[in-house]
Amino acid sequence: MSTLHEEVLAKLGPLIISGSLAPGSKVNLEWVQQEFGVSRTVAREAVQVLASMRLVASRRRTGVTVLPKDEWDSYDRAVIRWRLDGPERGTQLHQLSQLRTAIEPPAAALAARYADGRQRDRIVELGAAMESAGEAGDLTTFLEHDIAYHRLLLEASGNVMFAGLAYVVEEVLRGRTLHRLMPPQPKPEARRLHLVVAEAVAGRESEVARAAMTAICVEVADEMGQLTGDSAPAG
Repeated sequence: MSTLHEEVLAKLGPLIISGSLAPGSKVNLEWVQQEFGVSRTVAREAVQVLASMRLVASRRRTGVTVLPKDEWDSYDRAVIRWRLDGPERGTQLHQLSQLRTAIEPPAAALAARYADGRQRDRIVELGAAMESAGEAGDLTTFLEHDIAYHRLLLEASGNVMFAGLAYVVEEVLRGRTLHRLMPPQPKPEARRLHLVVAEAVAGRESEVARAAMTAICVEVADEMGQLTGDSAPAG
């Protein structure tokens, strides 16, 4: 069950992300109290969390000021989710997909080198489970296997910086499904490539894993780019 300040955040954060509360706007505690019908303590807690996300700056003399987009903590999970729910969803998905293209292929190559036996077995299991759910058109089950697959791959890389971005990849995958940007049945080629990566990790074939994961990520980034007109020209 969410707390009161979480409920306020769930409404106030998107107002900032969407631009309804423009950069430079003042958001005092009295307004938060009246707008959302909460106590001053709850209003203060909500503002403190927004400040930790760099959506607002709270200073004694100037009060609480909404910050511009380039100040936001773009890696904060809530900020990612609110941006995916907002008017710039396509741009956000494209940028996050580009980030995946930068981190997941080298992570796959590292996983092929450093994964332990349990991780190698599990990634193959998840690849097979994705194939089964995808072929059946069960997007809910496919999504959960897909999230577990990519999280495991990042963790198996042995690089804590890559592993620390697993939640970003999860938000991309959930966002695509939530906003109905996935086909009714995941593409056979994408499913096949996931199996190729899994088998390459299990077989310690680093460059095969890297190449197959690159193909997966580039295809997704191109699809998301089409939402904003930013996709690369066909060659």
